[in-house]
Amino acid sequence: MRLVGNRALFSGHGPQNPDGSFAAPFGKLGRELTVEQGYVAARLTALSILASLQRSLGNLDRIAAWSRVFGMVNSAPGFNQQPSVINGCSDLILELFGPEVGGHSRSAVGLAELPFNFPVEIEGEVAIS
Repeated sequence: MRLVGNRALFSGHGPQNPDGSFAAPFGKLGRELTVEQGYVAARLTALSILASLQRSLGNLDRIAAWSRVFGMVNSAPGFNQQPSVINGCSDLILELFGPEVGGHSRSAVGLAELPFNFPVEIEGEVAIS
């Protein structure tokens, strides 16, 4: 997490359990994992991001706007549903913050490998007050 002026930039997060351990399942979308499993992993990753923001900001009410979400999906050859996977993150942000604050620009890309065999990794930026 890097706070710069009215911006909080968060580095790549993966899915975590409530105790902070890495959340299973692990693997590639389109091979070991389904789109639905990837969606859940992206949602867990969003919760991990929110926990990091809470620790850094002290209060999530300081988030004035979600600026950018960059979602990386551990993809098997031929898998092309990365946006459907990263919707797990975007949908949660919109549910919690509403479209005015939670609306964000977004990219969802497929990568050949991710650290720890995570199904997804997400980074981005929020505007803070």
